[in-house]
Amino acid sequence: MAESNFVDYVKICCRSGKGGRGSMHMRRAKYVPNGGPDGGDGGRGGHVYLRGNRNYWTLLHLRYERHVFAGHGGNGSKCRSTGKDGEDRYIDVPCGTVVYNADTGEYLCDVTEDGQLVMLLKGGRGGLGNWNFRTSTNQAPRYAQPGEPMRELTVIMELKLLADVGLVGFPNAGKSTLLSAVSSARPKIANYPFTTLEPSLGIVSYRDNQSFVMADIPGIIEGASEGKGLGLRFLRHIERNSLLLFMVPGDTDDICREYEILLNEVATFNPELLDKQRVLAVTKSDLLDEELIRMLGENLPDVPHVFISAVSGQGIPALKDLLWEAMNSESNKLQAITDQTNIVHKNKDLSFLRDELKEMGEDEEITFVDEEDIEDLEDFEYEEDWDETE
Repeated sequence: MAESNFVDYVKICCRSGKGGRGSMHMRRAKYVPNGGPDGGDGGRGGHVYLRGNRNYWTLLHLRYERHVFAGHGGNGSKCRSTGKDGEDRYIDVPCGTVVYNADTGEYLCDVTEDGQLVMLLKGGRGGLGNWNFRTSTNQAPRYAQPGEPMRELTVIMELKLLADVGLVGFPNAGKSTLLSAVSSARPKIANYPFTTLEPSLGIVSYRDNQSFVMADIPGIIEGASEGKGLGLRFLRHIERNSLLLFMVPGDTDDICREYEILLNEVATFNPELLDKQRVLAVTKSDLLDEELIRMLGENLPDVPHVFISAVSGQGIPALKDLLWEAMNSESNKLQAITDQTNIVHKNKDLSFLRDELKEMGEDEEITFVDEEDIEDLEDFEYEEDWDETE
């Protein structure tokens, strides 16, 4: 996975800008004997935003940018001049990105739409200049406010692919073959288990220039919830799918048992996935005759099913019709609305979080280093631009 262009897990450090300090300045002008205070306010520090961008489909661009620093606010100056606001930083992420606190595992935010802006860190406010502290009893205040400090946060960004149909099945069930047959995607296909090591997306064409998106994830096996095989790490990519397509080979000994195993592993990962609509596709049906297909069809689980063969094209049009009908059914639309309004994100378990970071090569310690901020550790001092001897 380290050499793959598909990156769905990154750890980065973010820091907002500090606020500029207010100015402690006294007005000096010819023929103005009692100028009074005129120190301006400091500028605010820059914010750190997350921005959804549909042109990205992976977090690869963030793997090589581990530090995201916003600009610091400028200091106030004389003549009530306000300091410059710090530059905001925008982190473009693909739609479907979920953000967690890397230290506590707490869920922070979710970016699901193109152009959606989420403030991740707020910049520090600028300090007030001495102009704001003048009163009738204190007409020459010689103090001002420092700016608010910057904020730092280490976050984990986790991508969950947005697709209409998610493929669920054991290794060598024909998922990649089906995706290559119905779309222009070209996933790796070979006659050995776990040829698919990363999720793939394909756009499936349908009648009247319509289409839908299909997602292929690596195969899961019995005991995946205990870490066997590739585990359940990739199952998060079907959490946002509106429909789950379970794929079981027709030459297996017990289709119902394999379907129940897959369903149990999905439920172990996230019980809410059981609320999604499910369709069963019996693959490699070109190896079966019509009489055997009829016999098997009588003992299949109580879900919509179809016998297909991606190699010969058998049942592919019927599968598309079944998927399109299920996706556009009234119950599925109501379920999609419910998921968008009532979606609940669980906090990360720190024990599993460390294992995931180590697996993805993101467990190295990232520290904040900026030589310009060493002065923040020193006591705040004001420079008084005023000479009493003049």
